[in-house]
Amino acid sequence: MKKKISNTLTYIIFLLLGVLLLWLCFRKINFTEVLDYVKTAKYSWMLLSLACLGISLFFRALRWNILIESLGYKTRVSSTYESVLIAYFANTVFPRLGEVTRCGTLTKKENIPFDKSFGTVISERVLDLAVLFAMAILVVLFQWNLLGSLITSWLNPLIESLKNNVVLGVISISALILLLVVIVFIFKKKKSIITENKIYKKIASICNGFLDGIKTIFTMEKKGLFILYTLLIWGFYVVMTWLPFYMLPETSHLGLTEAITLLGLATLGVVAPVPGGMGVYHFIGILLLNGFYGISEAAAVSFVTINHTSQMIFYLITGVISYVIMFFMDRRKPING
Repeated sequence: MKKKISNTLTYIIFLLLGVLLLWLCFRKINFTEVLDYVKTAKYSWMLLSLACLGISLFFRALRWNILIESLGYKTRVSSTYESVLIAYFANTVFPRLGEVTRCGTLTKKENIPFDKSFGTVISERVLDLAVLFAMAILVVLFQWNLLGSLITSWLNPLIESLKNNVVLGVISISALILLLVVIVFIFKKKKSIITENKIYKKIASICNGFLDGIKTIFTMEKKGLFILYTLLIWGFYVVMTWLPFYMLPETSHLGLTEAITLLGLATLGVVAPVPGGMGVYHFIGILLLNGFYGISEAAAVSFVTINHTSQMIFYLITGVISYVIMFFMDRRKPING
């Protein structure tokens, strides 16, 4: 009961944070100008962008299949694709619930152990973070004239702070190492008692399942295909972010470099624990377009609003359709008996 109350309060707090950020983004905006942009926008570009989003999620499902097969289980492409779409729907409504929902639906549909499938998802996320980090480095290198001074202004205070707190850092690390040594010592002394504990066995079983899932990134047979799918996923993400620039005259001159920059920063907004990245995505997008690329505030607000709203509608519609197909229309038995 306490956990439910805590989760509800957390959800409400971050929802209010999203609303606050939306208010900060829109409070000084001339809505007449925004409506003019919304009315005259070329939505065909947005539809092409959503098509690219759907394709990228399909390649995400194909990539996930490779990891699942490495565990010795089989699954249908339709099941993994529908699970991915349902996961994005869940994240739109309840942040951080998507990956759990994704694995839960696949477990129910294809009888794949939840802990193992969740381990494969962790592997995917680690790899995606590495790709995102690589993209961030490329963006900084290609746009150093634009971003260099900002990054330097952020790093200098951090470096100075580290210099002034070397002793505290050494003490903290030493204390952490000592704590780990004590824990290992106690575990070795009481190993027979601890390992027989039911709670320990349950935790160990879950951890082993996670590790098995994570190991798949190294043990899978189709590494080349896995890398290809990863490149296609992020390639379509970039194109998906770039195409909507052509919706508005003021953003039509922006290219792939700007799209990669927006994608990287927008991803940070979407992963924030706010429903659908609401407010956070808008704040980051407007700051980048207006503050760095000189797009008028009304055009920047219109762009991020159309983009974000369209993607949320896409996730909601495809998520509901996938759920209905998966659990009400598809009567096939699980592949893994």
